Amino acid sequence: MTRDLKTLLRAGEAVFGTWSQIASPEMVDLVGLNGFEFTIIDCQHGFFGLETAENLARAADANDIAAAVRLPDNDPVAIMKALDAGIRHVVIPNLETAEQAELAVAATRFGPHGLRGACPCCRSGGHFIRNWPDYVAEEEARVGAIGLVESAVGVDNIEAIAATPGLTALMFGPFDLSVSMGLNGDWRHEEVERRVSRMVDTAVGLGVPVMMPVFSPHVEECRSLVAKWKGRGVSTFVIGSDKILVSDAFSRWTSALRRT
Repeated sequence: MTRDLKTLLRAGEAVFGTWSQIASPEMVDLVGLNGFEFTIIDCQHGFFGLETAENLARAADANDIAAAVRLPDNDPVAIMKALDAGIRHVVIPNLETAEQAELAVAATRFGPHGLRGACPCCRSGGHFIRNWPDYVAEEEARVGAIGLVESAVGVDNIEAIAATPGLTALMFGPFDLSVSMGLNGDWRHEEVERRVSRMVDTAVGLGVPVMMPVFSPHVEECRSLVAKWKGRGVSTFVIGSDKILVSDAFSRWTSALRRT
């Protein structure tokens, strides 16, 4: 395990990653080999579980990119298993309250400060930990919870959520937010943008790093959105997904070939 997500988040310069929704270590190889610095392994909308996510994380390690995993829900047992598998950060979907954020943070920490179950034989510790106190100190310094706020209720509570001690970063989901607002996926709607901007300003104002999803299928629109959010203090961007990027490459090639 090499590159550290917490270090990337604090770098102050533009950092780019993507979502891994395809259950293929080779795809993670390509993510790393083509210049991305991190990936988020998607166990919520990707059709695989933590057994597959562990192998995708191995591919991330082999390519010196940081990895996080988006879990299906805010489940302390799933958080424990992901961290034990050596995936240092968990993305918790649909955070709507500070209490939910506090639960996620607690699930990343060992007792007596948290809820994480303790086992000396797991991948994160080399499968047999001989010095438990040192391992605990190292693990609590490098793991963490990233809150994904993606509903109108979450926006209403963003100040309390962002003030939760121990959150590594916050993410905002404009597509789900548009659905929760009754806008049927129109993530470009001005009211969606206004609410996302409010959340960004709140997090940046409190010194909480922001990981901004930018999932337009058009590279120039992505460039424009990156520039806009950089101007508001965001430096970490989750670009498209492996599916979006591969589909874009396929469609450009087939379109070009048919024109000839």
